[in-house]
Amino acid sequence: MTPPQPASAKPTHASMAQFPVAHGELLVGGLPLARLAARVGRTPFYACDRGLLTQRVAELRAALPAGVKLHYAMKANPMPAVVGHLTGQVDGLDVASAGELQIALDAGTDPRAISFAGPGKTAAELRQAVAAGILINLESFREVGILTAASAELGLPARVAVRVNPNFELKSSGMKMSGGPKPFGVDAEAVPELLAEIGRAGLAFEGFHLFAGSQNLKADALVEAQRQCFDLAVRLAERAPAPVQCLNLGGGFGIPYFPGEQRLDLTPIGANLAILQAEAEQRLPRAELVIELGRYLVGEAGLYVCRVLDRKISRGHLFLVTDGGLHHHLSASGNFGQVIRKNYPVAIGNRMQSEPGETASVVGPLCTPLDRLADRMPLGHAEVGDLVVIFQSGAYGASASPQGFLGHPPVIEVLV
Repeated sequence: MTPPQPASAKPTHASMAQFPVAHGELLVGGLPLARLAARVGRTPFYACDRGLLTQRVAELRAALPAGVKLHYAMKANPMPAVVGHLTGQVDGLDVASAGELQIALDAGTDPRAISFAGPGKTAAELRQAVAAGILINLESFREVGILTAASAELGLPARVAVRVNPNFELKSSGMKMSGGPKPFGVDAEAVPELLAEIGRAGLAFEGFHLFAGSQNLKADALVEAQRQCFDLAVRLAERAPAPVQCLNLGGGFGIPYFPGEQRLDLTPIGANLAILQAEAEQRLPRAELVIELGRYLVGEAGLYVCRVLDRKISRGHLFLVTDGGLHHHLSASGNFGQVIRKNYPVAIGNRMQSEPGETASVVGPLCTPLDRLADRMPLGHAEVGDLVVIFQSGAYGASASPQGFLGHPPVIEVLV
């Protein structure tokens, strides 16, 4: 049977030119994809290009004011090799668990450059954080008592900042982290009381952390949120028990995943941060401004690679059945927060010179209709044994997926 031809006049994905092509194959870290797959030993796998990670950091350094500190939010991709590569290039790491803290310390990161955020830190995790000497972003009054006891026991004053839940949100963000009732941070109106309690407890107050939202592609929305966060921090600093040394304005920088999306313009963001930095010299003279990014640093440097096991036509529609699926890449399947499922950019990685000649759905081996990596997408012709690649897969991949589901082997992760 002849599969249907691709539909036309639909919005297209942003160019995925970050991975070059030679002789019809994607190159990852300079290696042809088929050779890389042979080197890895089996599919599926994630491959992250270290050169692209380095390039992204350099692009950010060029766009942001020199004095603004750049931190990596490890939750985006806590693969130890990725963390080890980035720790020497960024100014700090943010962790979200004791497990991530251990990876950060093993990578040789200076503990004074590590911060710890999360709404449900256990007493054991908080004690570990005090012992390590890292900065703890307080997200509740409960944490003050635990840290006071740990500080007394260890003879170390806990280093703390307050994560603030503002009364505004980041417009046009993929995931809103502030505004209204939220489990994250302390409501802005309650922060003065918390600051007083920090002072009474004798904890080492260092600053504020404000994170309004994530996955935003609109520079004007990010500029507005950063301005609002800065002004709020200045007002709250009047009640702080010590001068602000660190003002973490969060991140929220997005990358293009879906048809019609365009890459974020860093120019107005850098210009706005320069203005805020100049104001901080007057209004918060001891404070360093911090931008904390996860997805934006690693997302575009990663690919998910799986192999075609079968070509199957059902009632006129072509399915490429692969050995990869939602158990490895939940977000690409659309089951990681999408309301209406949209396709990530997908290609046949060892046939990149092939024109999109057929419309196909890429599915995995799991016994559920949710196991769909691409839906009715124009692709180059693929045969059994070919390699399907999903771009924009460097963030929220393996660690954000239910790898134990249905008992299939775990995915391999490599840095190339």
